[in-house]
Amino acid sequence: MKKLAFLLIVTITTSVIVFSQNITTKFEQSKGTQTPTYFEIIDWWKKLDEKSGKVKMLTMGMTDAGYPLHLIVVGNNGDYNFENIRKNNKRIILINSGIHPGEPDGIDASMLLVRDIVQNKYKIPDNIVLAFIPVYNIGGCLNRSANYRVDQDGPEEFGFRGNSQNLDLNRDFIKCDSKDARAFIEIFHMLDPDVLVDNHVSNGADYQHIITLLTTQHNKLGGEMGKFLSTQFEPGIYSTMKQKGYDLIPYVNSFGDTPENGWPEYWDSPRYSSGFAALWNTFSFVPETHMLKSYDLRVKATYALMQSFIEYVAKNSDQIKQIRNQTKQKIKTANEFPVRWSLDKSQFKEVLYKGFQSGYKPSEVSGLPRLFYDRTKPFEKSIPIFNYYAVKNTVVKPKAYIIPQGWWKVIDLLKLNKIEMSQLKKDTVIEVEFYKIEDYKAMARQYEMHHMNSDLKTTTLSQKISFKKGDWYIPLNQVANRYLIETLEPHNEDSYFSWNYFDAILGQKEGYSAYAFEDIAADYLKKNPEVKTKLDQRVATDTSFAKSGRAQLNFVYQNSPWFEPALNQYPVYRVIK
Repeated sequence: MKKLAFLLIVTITTSVIVFSQNITTKFEQSKGTQTPTYFEIIDWWKKLDEKSGKVKMLTMGMTDAGYPLHLIVVGNNGDYNFENIRKNNKRIILINSGIHPGEPDGIDASMLLVRDIVQNKYKIPDNIVLAFIPVYNIGGCLNRSANYRVDQDGPEEFGFRGNSQNLDLNRDFIKCDSKDARAFIEIFHMLDPDVLVDNHVSNGADYQHIITLLTTQHNKLGGEMGKFLSTQFEPGIYSTMKQKGYDLIPYVNSFGDTPENGWPEYWDSPRYSSGFAALWNTFSFVPETHMLKSYDLRVKATYALMQSFIEYVAKNSDQIKQIRNQTKQKIKTANEFPVRWSLDKSQFKEVLYKGFQSGYKPSEVSGLPRLFYDRTKPFEKSIPIFNYYAVKNTVVKPKAYIIPQGWWKVIDLLKLNKIEMSQLKKDTVIEVEFYKIEDYKAMARQYEMHHMNSDLKTTTLSQKISFKKGDWYIPLNQVANRYLIETLEPHNEDSYFSWNYFDAILGQKEGYSAYAFEDIAADYLKKNPEVKTKLDQRVATDTSFAKSGRAQLNFVYQNSPWFEPALNQYPVYRVIK
């Protein structure tokens, strides 16, 4: 019996050792030319979960594709309870891959990294827990072809940029038109990650660098977090990558022109992953490997960058925790928030750019001049990156917002983002401020299923409003204050007004029959001479108005008690007292 038990232990141990020595990926099997299908990806992670106590695969929310998102948790002690992880003073790094499945570098690099952790080829520090979304855009990953991204150097076949609704998921973090984004946000708030890394592949200019890095804009992040990001965190990652043999450079935000004269830092508004995460005080990064580099080089560079994040965060764990905690407390009590910025070209940082000489030659397609890069003529040049944005507008926060319960689509998004709020227990009259929409521009063509509003002009009014039992009261004393200001103040570029969630207020519902209203309007003018005076003044100064009986009748209607008060009245009310 003892001999049998010994043989059994030896057999099990041997099989585990054999498995650990033979964990390979499709990327390796194909010598760096292929990436796995969606089902191959999930099957690979399931097997790794079964074999290693360091890896736990969790099934999360459903996506538009009909398959759930998965979350891979990797840590030395196998703990995947995030409350425990935070209590044990560990830093959480969330790594997202495959948001654009035609850019699968992060999918393969994550598999290689965790395989090496399991095999003890790479050891993660005890104060780090890694969380991987192995493939975010499942619908795009299932929509596989060799013909997408025509100017990208490999892999041989890959997924499509749009998801199952043909949405670009990297524009969906605020508006959440997809189930995918809703599942991501549930994961994000469960983790409250210290760092977000969202892996991509760039397009644009040609240059020598294999990988570039988009970092949350430091002025917008603001305060101690912004200062730490620009003076320590980002330079630290660059230094670590240099030690690993990579000349990392900021994302080359140069389109339609060559980059030799520098470029403005990418503006990551909250619709994007990094801009969204910044609202919640997460240090956020978007690696962008270069499309014209071979797939094996891009995956290896992504692997090295993820290692760099692990090593930097582990070394600076306590400082990162302290700065994030301080920022959360300040956001709870801050009275004013910057909401709009403008690029300040008087300030910049210089970086060493390694490019290729560019020029123009006749196009073989059109015969007209076309841009080309000559890879036989590399160069190095110190160039400016314009990475300073000055505050253009600020908003003084209210004591609270009130949103009538009928606007349930917005309420659902607030609930999804774990906003602290409560419903009024009875009908209540409250004095509030609110905006009246005077003018705006609607985008002529759709953008990600919306015709966005911009160039908003408003007036601010104060009034006692009768709110109903069940309307939502949202206090501005919480960590979510930045998110609330960004989404509920209508002038902001990614506000819910900008994304059309409140467009119903812009359409008049009540009206009149002109022949019937004529007598009513005449009687009203006799009883309200101040309106008659306003009408006469408009007639005297506006020729086209003076020639239009319909316009004058409508003027009387708009200045009467019969004109609906809800028209153009923004239904997010600001409690000031």
